[in-house]
Order: sequence, then structure tokens, then C-alpha cells
Amino acid sequence: MTDPSEEAAYIEKLYEYGEQLNNAKDKSQHVKDYQGIIDAAKTSVKAKQLAAQLIPKFYKFFPDLSGPALDAHLDLVEAEELGVRVQAIRGLPLFCKDTPENIGKMVDILVQILGSEEFVERDAVHKALMSLLRQDVKASLTALFKHIGSVEEPSTDDAIREKVINFVRDKVFPIKAELLKPQEEMERHITDLIKKSLEDVTGIEFRMFMDFLKSLSTFGEKAPPERMKELIGIIEGQADLDAQFNVSDADHIDRLISCLHMALPFVVRGASSSKFLNYINKYIIPVFDQLPGERKVDLLRSLAEFSPYTTPQDSRQMLPSIVQLLKKYMTWKKTGEEMNFTYVECLLYTFHHLAHKVPNATNSLCGYKIVTGQPSDRLGEDFSELYNDFTERLNNVEEFTRATIKKLTQGMAENNKSMADAKTDEEKEKIKTKKQNATTGLRTCNNILTMTKPLHAKVPSFIGDKRINLSWKEATKPALSATPAAGAKRPANAANGSNIASKKGRGAGGLQNQLVNRALEGLSGGGRGGMRSRGRGWGGRGRGRGYR
Repeated sequence: MTDPSEEAAYIEKLYEYGEQLNNAKDKSQHVKDYQGIIDAAKTSVKAKQLAAQLIPKFYKFFPDLSGPALDAHLDLVEAEELGVRVQAIRGLPLFCKDTPENIGKMVDILVQILGSEEFVERDAVHKALMSLLRQDVKASLTALFKHIGSVEEPSTDDAIREKVINFVRDKVFPIKAELLKPQEEMERHITDLIKKSLEDVTGIEFRMFMDFLKSLSTFGEKAPPERMKELIGIIEGQADLDAQFNVSDADHIDRLISCLHMALPFVVRGASSSKFLNYINKYIIPVFDQLPGERKVDLLRSLAEFSPYTTPQDSRQMLPSIVQLLKKYMTWKKTGEEMNFTYVECLLYTFHHLAHKVPNATNSLCGYKIVTGQPSDRLGEDFSELYNDFTERLNNVEEFTRATIKKLTQGMAENNKSMADAKTDEEKEKIKTKKQNATTGLRTCNNILTMTKPLHAKVPSFIGDKRINLSWKEATKPALSATPAAGAKRPANAANGSNIASKKGRGAGGLQNQLVNRALEGLSGGGRGGMRSRGRGWGGRGRGRGYR
């Protein structure tokens, strides 16, 4: 422990050095004074704190002492005493004021301390990093993102990597308008840094970075088509669409469905979805039955939402697979199989929108007789058996759907009575959930009837507008009726597995309770797909194109 008189002498000497340097016109001539400050950094606690202020303050005037000065200051950053460390951390940005080449080194030092358990120390680190960002945002961001890593330059410390990502998310992204100047240049720079880091991220990290990119003016509402193409390209890379599909790779399925959902807003704004659709058509639909149940619904819902924006070429390519899947789930009454109403709603919606763009493609798929004057009309061929098969399936679907509407409506009346008799909040909440689920079920059924009705004619009318409000989408008009408007609000827990099932070949007797219960059970799953967190999300990092 330093003797008080000795400490007082150190402090007095430091003040003397500082005053002489402050008053000197040519500070570079006072090498001994600056060397004295450096030497004092190895003495008492109070002297260290004062030295931590003076070393960076006069650093730029003594280039020949830059090495010893930095070494002494870094020793203070690692000192045992918290007060000394905090003061030294605060001084780090000053080493870059006139020597910007030091920024990378200072960022590297600071990120090592981001995980400090001491709040005051962690706060000093945050403020020092923000000071560096304001001094030179380009160099500071570049240095920060090196700690997030990429395939070429992987992060060597996962704990530090996580702290840096959290810092960027919580401190940098919220003030992007202030930091990213000049705007166009710096938005492009951070975009390039993020794109490189996306080669090695978890699912949660990917969505966080994509949400940030979407918030930049570079990709805003007035952005040119090539910007949307750039974002779609990033999502396609993460979905690994160049890889051979393996249905047992649950991680890839999760990423693919999540990325498909993320791509939709950009497709709506005009970006091409061809690569996604071609991959799904080639690899996913043929093994649809082997997918996990909740992912089947996610896939069909995403396809339904994509379908209004497909090109005629993509529509013609996908229609055969969609029709085959639709027929599979519009099964014959005599088979006694259950019908998944959610699948049928999704597939009918997709069918309508694809067929609206290439109507004559349905001639050889469903037996219609649509004339466009093109050879693809195939009017000389007899597809009557296909037409009879397809319309019979439509009749079956309509029969089961009407029966389900009747049962769900009866169930709603029972729920209303139960609600009046319910004693506890828990009972009321359960009944409320059942009513919400039944409402979504009714909307699903209502949509199905609206979409099957125009398909009976030899020359049908395909729906290509937005008159159908899909049952899981937010709507403008809530409704609780047997034939709800397309605008009934979706319940918060209406579900991935809204598996409204009707047992075929049964009479009305004994059907009601089983049918309604099954409908309600099927509607009580989670929300739609999107990023599911499984541990680190997507089973770990390194999952995009060439990311392994």
C-alpha cells in the first residue's frame, strides 16, 4: 500500500506535469513531462486515475512515446481497481482523435470488456464505443463486425460475438439516422458488413439483421427493383436453395419455410419468387406428406400468400403439382378418409391464383375447356374423365364443408350457453378460446365454399383478386356467424395446425360432438411459422449458401 505522503507527492508531480504541458506552446518539447506521466501510471491508485486522464490527453504530441504510452494505459484498463479501469476506458477514444488508424485496436480492446459484470464499467465501454462510432463510423463498424465474424474470418470467441451483436442491436441500430452519414455511402457499407456476417448466423440473428436492412432507406418504399432483388438474394442464400433437399433435415426445412415467409413482403413489392417456387416445386411438394405436420401448414399458407404474385411462367410450372396435391386432399367420400379443411383452403386459393394467370393449363389437369387460341389449349384431346373426377371431388368437399359449418354453428350455441354458466375465469377463458377457434373454422369453411362454387363450370371463373380473405389473416370485420364475412378477425391462437377434420361416410348421428371437438382441438396450436427458436435457432450457425 502506498504511503499517503508518497501518494500526495505523486499527485502533486502529475498536476505539475499536466499544467506545464497545458501551458506549453510547443508541447512536443516537454518529453520529460509526458514520460513522467507514463511512469506515474505504475504508482498509487489516485495517481493511476489521474494518469489515465493525462496519458490520452497529450498522446498525439509525442509520437515517439506512443508505444510506451499505450502500453501504460492498457495496463490501467486491466487494473485491479474498478475506478482506475473505468477512467482508463473513458480515455481510449482520445487515442484516435488525431490517429484514426488506432480505431480498430481500440474497438478490439473495448469488445473484450463488453461482458464486464460491473455495470459502471460496462456503461463506460458502451459510451467509449459510441464515441468511436461518432469519430469514424466506417472504421468502427468494420472493427465491430470482425468480432461477429463470417466464414472467411470466423469469430474466435462466441461469448464476445454475442455481446457485440447485442451491442450493435441495442445501441447502434436504434440511432442509425444519426450515425450513418453520409447516408447512401454508410448504408451501403453496413449492408455489405451485414451480408458478410450473414454467412454464419443463427435464425434469430438472421431475422434481426434482415429487419434492420429493411429499415434502411436503401431498401425503403422508393427503392429500385434491384434493391428488392438484393434482399431476396440474401434470403435465398440463407434458405440454401442450391443444396439438394433432404426431407429428414429438419433444420433445413425450418430455414426454408421461415425464409419463404420472410421473402413475401419483397415479392409483394415486385421481387421475383421464381427461385423459391422452383425449389419447392422440385423438391418439397413431391415429399409433402413426409414433412412435419406444422410445417405442412406453414408451407401451404406461404404458397397461398405467394400465389397472387407469381409470374405466368411460374404458375404454369407449379399448377400440376398444386392440382395433384389438391386432389389428394379433396378425397372421395367412399374412402372414409378425413379431410383437412386448412389444406384445402390453402390449395384452392393457390389453385385459383395460379390458374387465373394461365387458365388453359387447367384443361389437361382438370378437364376444363378454356379457349385461348394457343396450342396449350389441347382442345382436341378428351379430358372428360379428369373433369368428372375433379367436379365430384368438389361436390364432396362442399358436402363436408356445409356439414361442418352446421356442426360448428351448433357448437357455438353450446359454447354461448356454457359461457353463461361458467363460474371461474379459467372456465370462461377456455370457452372463449373455443369460440375463437370455431370462428376461424367457420371462416375457413366459408372460404372453401366461395372458392369451389365457380369451379363447376366447363369454363370456370378463376379468382385472381383479393376478394378472399384467408382465414388466418388479419381482417377488418370481426364476425361470429355460420357464414362469417371474409373479414372476421383471426383469433390470437388460431393455428398452424388448424386441422378441421370431417369423417367421411358417416351420417349426422354421433358426428356433432366429435367433429366440433376435433375442429377446436386442431385450431389450438401455435401461430404461423416464421423463425422458430430451437436452442440457437436453426440448429446452429453457418446455414446459408456456402455457409458450411
